[in-house]
Order: sequence, then structure tokens, then C-alpha cells
Amino acid sequence: MRLLIGGSSSKLFHLQEFASSLAKFDIECRVVFDADVYDGFPSRRIGNWFQTRSKFNKLINEFKPDAIFIDRHRHFGLAAAKTGKPLLVHLRGDHWKEMEMAKQTLYRSLPRKIAIVQWEKIAEKCFQDASMIFPICRYLADIVKARYPEKRVSTLYQGIDPDKWFHSSGMSLKHPCVGLLQSANIWDKTREMLTLESILKKMPGVTFYWVGDGPYRDYVLSSLKKYDNFKWLGALPYPDKVREYLSEIDVYALVSGLDMSPLTVLESQLMEKPVIATSVGGVPELIKNNVTGLLVEKSNPDDLYEKITILLNDEQKRKEFGRSGRAFVKENFSWERVCSDFATTLKQNVG
Repeated sequence: MRLLIGGSSSKLFHLQEFASSLAKFDIECRVVFDADVYDGFPSRRIGNWFQTRSKFNKLINEFKPDAIFIDRHRHFGLAAAKTGKPLLVHLRGDHWKEMEMAKQTLYRSLPRKIAIVQWEKIAEKCFQDASMIFPICRYLADIVKARYPEKRVSTLYQGIDPDKWFHSSGMSLKHPCVGLLQSANIWDKTREMLTLESILKKMPGVTFYWVGDGPYRDYVLSSLKKYDNFKWLGALPYPDKVREYLSEIDVYALVSGLDMSPLTVLESQLMEKPVIATSVGGVPELIKNNVTGLLVEKSNPDDLYEKITILLNDEQKRKEFGRSGRAFVKENFSWERVCSDFATTLKQNVG
């Protein structure tokens, strides 16, 4: 079986890993940057507004895929639907909620309003034309099933290669410390970080490091950078510098108001770090509460403060959680496990 995979440039690293693992299950893949093959209005690159489908058609004729897998919902997906090949749509987040938040914050000018309406139309067409939809967690799968009860829906977790996550020296941080590794691209996700303000006041001897960036970055920094024990490190090269960062921190914290299946939760556990994570969306599916980490209530800084205190004061518990976390992720989220399930589903429904 041949599977053509199209996705954004930021996800090509993970999609290449996905494709390599699928080869073990007799699925030949080709991974492409979708916008490089076929794009259009309202692409951020104006030159792409005038692309033809010639590169896309050439790709289809040469590779002859049995199905086409899209990792985001853009013009590449529209072109894929017109081929008559089964269209497999991967959904990483709550698209509908994210669109509403974007309209309320970053996309209020007229040009941006026009763009986001068009993106919504394109995404909806991709969902409607999909042969199958693959949400990234069970929580999101329930949302998709409610919206598209006639569609075949199957959960496809983000996979990870445990062998690539090992202790790596090179970064020096002040201890004790709590490390955050999350983007600032989604408003409901990012603003939860503001709950750290009261914790920074209560824990002046603990340094909180944030790795991440995005359009909502300054909303966070305007409130938190005034505290000496909050340090923003920006975005780090992936995966080497991220591995060094996770090697050095004492506790990993996901302080998020909206998340489906954050890869950093898996990476941190593979690095044998105890995880504290807001219990939202699909996050509880990625850790075992009180075994590999601790879940906290959303918008509850007292709960977060208590859980951070517990772990920083108990080195033995941190080690136990770390060992259990690595074993849990290897068993449930390795690429071999994820691709085995996907290959079975694919061959039953497409092959």
C-alpha cells in the first residue's frame, strides 16, 4: 500500500518518523510539505495564491498513492479530495474552538477576517470529503463524532521514538526549578500560564523556566517577566536543545487551558521527569495520575502550588514518577504501537 502524506513544515520531522515506522507494516509513504506542492488564497505567501495543480498532479501520477493523508486542512487537502483517492484527515486540535478564539483575538482586522473565513471553508470541505478522520486523542474523537456522526473516526495518537530521548548534558539551570515547554499560539491554552503569577510570589526560591514562543508571548511576559524567578528561554532547536533542557529540569509543568495531545508531556516522561499537567482535553490520556505525574485543576493556582511543592520536596517520588513515566510512554505511545494500530485501521478501511 502507498500513502501520500502532506503537512506543514513545522510537523515534517514527526511525519517523517511516522512514515518510517509505517514502512515496517508494508506501507510505503512519501512525505511532502503541503504548501510547496499546492497552495492558494489566503496563503501568507502571496506568490502561492497563483499556484496551479501541476506539481500536485505530477506527484500523484508519479507516486500513485492508494490513499492521501493530510496533517492540516488546506488547499492540498482540497486537491487530494478531487483525485478520488481516500482522503484521511488528521486532526491535532479542537479546530472549531481554536478558530473562534482566533477571531476574538488576532484576527479582528478586515484582511484577517477574510482570511480566517476562507480557512474555515477549506477545513470544512476537507472534513466533509474525508473518508476517515483521525483525531489525536479520544477526547477530540468524541467532539468529531458529534459533529460528523456519519464519518468513520479513529483516534491516532502522536507517536514518539523513545530511543531519541535520553539524558543529554549541555544546559545549566538554577535549581530547584520547574520547566515549562509549550507554545503561545492558542489563546485559551496560553492564558492559563498567568495563573503562575501567584505561585511565583509564593516560591521565590524556585526558578520557573519557559521554553516556547508564539503570537501570545507578550501577554505572558508582560505579567511574569517582572519576577526574578521566571525566565523565558525562547524557542529551542528541536530535538537536541529540547533534550538538553528536559535533562536539566527537576519537574515538568504543562500549564495549559486547552490541549489535546501535547507531545511535550510524552517527551518529559521519556526523559524520566515527573509531570504536573492541567487536566484539560486529552491531557489525562497521556499520563497516569499519581503514577507518572500529577493532574491539576484548570485555573486553580492553589492546586498547582500544592502539587509543585509535593514533587520538589520529595526526590524519591520524582524518581519513581520518572521511571514509571518512561515505561508508560514506551508501552502506549511508541511509534511501533501507534503505527501498528493505524496500519490495521487503514488496511481494514482502505486496503
